[in-house]
Amino acid sequence: MKILVRNLDRTTTEEELRHLFEEFGTVRSCNLVMDKETGASKGFGFVEIPKPGEAKAAIKTLNNKIVGENKIRVKKAETKKPKDNL
Repeated sequence: MKILVRNLDRTTTEEELRHLFEEFGTVRSCNLVMDKETGASKGFGFVEIPKPGEAKAAIKTLNNKIVGENKIRVKKAETKKPKDNL
């Protein structure tokens, strides 16, 4: 399951984010979204946990948790819908 993590402190690293979610199970992938011009974090990222039960436990436990100085928001990532070319 792909998980969206929002409102991250801009200094949070991918390693810190991965470590936060590894408490709940195996993390297949973890990536922060970076600004292309500045290279700085945009304050959100994605974590993929293959087992649904582990992913749901992570979402339930980590949503609204204070990480650094921010209260993060954690939810299942929405799948992008293909755009119609009309």
